[in-house]
Amino acid sequence: MRFVDEYRDADKARALSGRIAALCEPGRHYKFMEVCGGHTHTIYKHGIEDHLPEAVELVHGPGCPVCVIPMGRVDDAIAIAHEPDVILTSFGDMLRVPGGTGSFLDAKAEGADIRMVYSPLDALKIARENPDRRVVFMAIGFETTAPSTAVTVLRAAAEGIANFSVFCNHVTIIPAIKAILDSPDLRLDGFLGPGHVSTVIGCRPYEFIAERYGRPLVCAGFEPLDLLQSVAMLLQQLTDGRCEVENQYTRVVPWEGNTRALEAIATTMELRPHFEWRGLGFISHSALRLRDEYAAHDAEKVFALPGIRVADPKACQCGEVLKGVIKPWECKVFGTACTPETPIGTCMVSSEGACAAYYNYGRFTRDRVREATHA
Repeated sequence: MRFVDEYRDADKARALSGRIAALCEPGRHYKFMEVCGGHTHTIYKHGIEDHLPEAVELVHGPGCPVCVIPMGRVDDAIAIAHEPDVILTSFGDMLRVPGGTGSFLDAKAEGADIRMVYSPLDALKIARENPDRRVVFMAIGFETTAPSTAVTVLRAAAEGIANFSVFCNHVTIIPAIKAILDSPDLRLDGFLGPGHVSTVIGCRPYEFIAERYGRPLVCAGFEPLDLLQSVAMLLQQLTDGRCEVENQYTRVVPWEGNTRALEAIATTMELRPHFEWRGLGFISHSALRLRDEYAAHDAEKVFALPGIRVADPKACQCGEVLKGVIKPWECKVFGTACTPETPIGTCMVSSEGACAAYYNYGRFTRDRVREATHA
């Protein structure tokens, strides 16, 4: 199968692993952050970490769109769902995310009309079919999913569908990376850049990481060989004394990004002054909201929201996991009180969450299985 099997070739993986080992400077420890949760799942599903020498450590970043939604925003959405004649629509991975008063599934069990959709256009279709109901789409995600929300808002405005609104929780990746770089908790040697986000924003926005912070970044794809090659590219930069932004995922990611998608976002949305990230606190200019011109489709203006900030459970260490400070198994409740069936934190719920990756693929300790690849 083209673009799948050739990126999972075992012989090529072993060759890349040997190249990575040869590039490692004796006595040096390298720490690279894979920003995207999709990378984390590939790493543990395919055992990528076991093909790396002990000198190379991968830590997990904040690029899981569900994981960073604060509990208060979940509660606000539930409050909307309990309003009369409301249908709240959401992606499936939000349904079990815990808020301060429960999850969407809990609210649905209490009688709220909450429906899973695969895209915001599905939610707009529901609004067309139910003109006597108010339909709200819970919009989440990084720049990857923001264009689909933007296009849906434009279509709703063009068609005059007044009973459709968006509860906008889109976040942006660059401020989160900057917050991590400014954090004293973590020393990083480089980044595996998020491939999906980069299909929209391109590679240029990452240049400040190399120029201002002196850290290389390689925009990486999501197959096993993509990640191994990206690690090798980072190590090659460090060996050569270079610090640049490189694009490994050239088959999908254009350097300048998707200009039409960016135009749709700019037309309908603007940056918020500040936004709370679960586990990371408030980050300035790190999220999007609808522009005033589209206030009729902005759920935050259509409904009166509680807007109450809810503190994360004390036992949950999602924030430390999202910042790469700890591995999921180091959390005190990982795999015991917190499981996919009984999640305490969002990192255990999302299909891109680091805790879910560790739990699903059996990474419960720091032990790594050595592969015969380090000559």
